[in-house]
Amino acid sequence: MVELSGTERIVVVVGAGLAGAQCVLKLRQGGWAGRILLVGEEPHAPYDRPPLSKDVLLGKADATTLDVDYDALGVELLLGRRATGLTPGTLHTDAGDLPYDALVIATGAVPRALPGADRAHLLHTLDDALALRALLRPGRRLVLVGAGWIGAEVATAARQAGCEVTVVEAGPAPLPGALPTEVGAAMTAWYAEAGVDLRCGVGVEAVEPGAVRLADGSHLPADEVVVGIGARPATGWLAGSLAEGLDLDATGAILVDGRLRTGLPGVFAAGDCVSYPSARSGARLAVQHWDHALHSGDAVAAAVLGEEAAPYDPVPYFWSEQFGRMVQYAGRHAEGDELLWRGGPQDASWSVLWLRGGVLSALLTVDRPRDLTQGRKLIERGTALDPALAADPSVPLKGATA
Repeated sequence: MVELSGTERIVVVVGAGLAGAQCVLKLRQGGWAGRILLVGEEPHAPYDRPPLSKDVLLGKADATTLDVDYDALGVELLLGRRATGLTPGTLHTDAGDLPYDALVIATGAVPRALPGADRAHLLHTLDDALALRALLRPGRRLVLVGAGWIGAEVATAARQAGCEVTVVEAGPAPLPGALPTEVGAAMTAWYAEAGVDLRCGVGVEAVEPGAVRLADGSHLPADEVVVGIGARPATGWLAGSLAEGLDLDATGAILVDGRLRTGLPGVFAAGDCVSYPSARSGARLAVQHWDHALHSGDAVAAAVLGEEAAPYDPVPYFWSEQFGRMVQYAGRHAEGDELLWRGGPQDASWSVLWLRGGVLSALLTVDRPRDLTQGRKLIERGTALDPALAADPSVPLKGATA
């Protein structure tokens, strides 16, 4: 527990994304009287990332800066400064060392690059989005590698900009790994309706000048290539600090306890770079979505302040706007869960439920916000459902309890 006495005690938050920004806000609101330093690698003040693949690409916004007055909060912003390592009591950066009494690591995640694809674009930062937007012009041939959430959203924006779009996915259907094949396959028609050429079951061999060579030997003409094949925790800078008590999982996520504490005294972590224990899911979770960044930013501030609180274990939630549809997901399904459809791809709106021992563990909704709202509460409460009632889209989910 960090003591609150004294005004010269220092909290350093490294990572100026949503989790870091939310943490410093809650620290001040919670009574932290000492110094607060927010360290960010980018030159921009903390901003919202979800609109990058939506409003910014579509030209509806040029910036998504979070509405936080750091001067009024007495938070020192150290921008354009990269973390390089950690020893107990000191954060090392490329612009000098920063001593701390408490450290919050919120460095987020970075997109996975495609080996050998130096000519390809990644979409992660505001600068990435602005640069890509300038290239989305009528008639431009765009190849997107990966039919995940980002791929679908960029394809949506690119088509609205008049580009010719091809999406290449090595998996058998959109969103492999995130959703069962039968659920991802229900979204393939969306691509065709939008005029997007979706090619599943084939990987990319190389990105060449003016083309993408696929694993089957075929070539796709490409003026621009965008890679969206997932993200990894941005924790490479901690490599030399692991012996000091920080542990990472196989993906590079920082292992924390239910209060978001690492194994190094006084060091906490939040957001996309952490793996936390979830009693609800019976496993550790690493979540890379906006909702988690927001709530873990709150929770880690409470932990730094020493407040008593239940272990961090919210119902995971995220959303994606693609091809004119709002897709939302809550909970976490696992292999072996019973899958139920509420409606189907032929309908204007539909949902998919996962039951574990009769209890709702997760749901995916397509333009069914009421299902999402009610289902999220049922997951939170651990409520058992009657499968027959739950599969009837005319029955409200809250009325389908066993």
